[in-house]
Amino acid sequence: MDPINAVAERLGIDQQHLIPYGNTKAKVSLDAIRENGPRGKLVVVTGITPTPAGEGKTTTSIGLTDGLGRLGHKPVVNLREPALGPIFGIKGGGTGGGKARIVPEDEINIHFTGDAHAVGSTHNLLAALVENAVYRNNACDMSPEGITWSRVTDASDRALRQITTGLGGNANSPLRETRFDFITASEIMAILALTSDLDDLRVRLSRIVVGTSRSGDPVSVGDLGLAGPLLAVMRQTIMPNLVQTMEGQPAIVHSGPFGNIAHGCSSIIADRLALGYADIVITEAGFASDLGFEKFMHIKTRQSGLPVSAAVLVASVRALRWHGGVLRRNLAQPNLDAMKAGAGNLVHHINIVRSFGLPVVVALNRFEGDSTEELQAAAAIAQQAGAYATAEYSGFADGGEGGVVLAEAVARAAHDPSVAPDTIDYAYDLDASIEDKVLGLAKRVYGAGSVTWTPDARRRARFFATQGWDKLPICMAKTHLSISHDPTLKGSPSGYAFPVSDIRASVGAGFLYTLAGRIETLPGLPSQPRALAMDVTSDGEIVNL
Repeated sequence: MDPINAVAERLGIDQQHLIPYGNTKAKVSLDAIRENGPRGKLVVVTGITPTPAGEGKTTTSIGLTDGLGRLGHKPVVNLREPALGPIFGIKGGGTGGGKARIVPEDEINIHFTGDAHAVGSTHNLLAALVENAVYRNNACDMSPEGITWSRVTDASDRALRQITTGLGGNANSPLRETRFDFITASEIMAILALTSDLDDLRVRLSRIVVGTSRSGDPVSVGDLGLAGPLLAVMRQTIMPNLVQTMEGQPAIVHSGPFGNIAHGCSSIIADRLALGYADIVITEAGFASDLGFEKFMHIKTRQSGLPVSAAVLVASVRALRWHGGVLRRNLAQPNLDAMKAGAGNLVHHINIVRSFGLPVVVALNRFEGDSTEELQAAAAIAQQAGAYATAEYSGFADGGEGGVVLAEAVARAAHDPSVAPDTIDYAYDLDASIEDKVLGLAKRVYGAGSVTWTPDARRRARFFATQGWDKLPICMAKTHLSISHDPTLKGSPSGYAFPVSDIRASVGAGFLYTLAGRIETLPGLPSQPRALAMDVTSDGEIVNL
């Protein structure tokens, strides 16, 4: 592993802009951002609907970056910060795998530079300040029942999904029901990912709505005069974090909103920084194209204004077998018929990406047990569906060498003027009503035939419209295991009714947060959490991370 100052020097970042965290990672001052001069090409990595184990999108992003480096390009990979919940739960770490990893992976996965802890502390500080303002009758006539701001945790703790606070009498606080959400679902995490600088961070924090007054008016952080202390805790977090791949290519890891219960993209600041130094920037969007990619286009690119040159769609024949009906215990066995039966999922995701006007390169991530016949059939299906190119990828086993063929295809797509998008074809206009925006998403992205709303969700949507919030984009919280709202619907479901169960306003982040079907904003642990296999050796090394 190279010293982090050497990584920065190769990229062209002046040492004066580095704030080192030891010898292996550093924060980068916003003064290092180059807004003028040559800009690199921005390529977003997404995927098909994954199996419960995931399909290797992060590993592909990293191996692709190493492959670009081997071809003589000057790449950067931008990733989200891992969350503790999945690390100790079912998914594991967020630093790639095999020979396609970012390092130091133990430090990145656990604590890193403290950004997630700062987000959680800021969120819960705000909860305490709001509760105190209400208790002291200094909260713009907001009652305890009017508080909508929850608390957050980084643990997958289902016992905290619905709680009662204020036990012990009014000396503690009024008795009321509330909840904990996951830190990755915090509006403050989304704000970190979407903000542009410290002044913008202050404005966004001030816009956060924490509840309503007795007369029904929204009460914001700015109304309560609480932006200052929140900014004090968050001020260091807006600086992106520089690390490296195993092959020494620069990696910027910053912010960590989930792709299913938030907008699922790394920070705008990270992209702006990288584009001023790299010729190709690889940035990952969480989960499949119906989640992170859709939100990348509708939320992140609308707020950043940064042009996107191409997309990479990560697929595997293993996942297509899953969508073709193969049981999880049999996924490693070749099954051409099942793979073809599940290929509608691949076609649907290609169509999602192409509907925005982007060229899409399909990366077939190879797993042990994949047959040549299956891989060739999947590539042919992708080409027939309109993919710009397909390429097999083996970075997990082969590192950058396993990403060279994919890198060649991605570089061609990103620089091909014949497929460069002139404009982005969004699924909805910002001026459309909330209901029409959700319907546009449901039909074009999720394949639904209609949308149903619970009475409470519809009532909230109408209230949001009276506040002018109906002009905000939609951030849909839904399952990642299906294109639809129902994790049991595999393949490419169509014509069903898409249910909206709730809607919340993330005014500071700049979107409306809709929930589809039964979706939890605080995950629980599985029957056999990965935490049970972890330990630390006598020399301090974490095993089974």
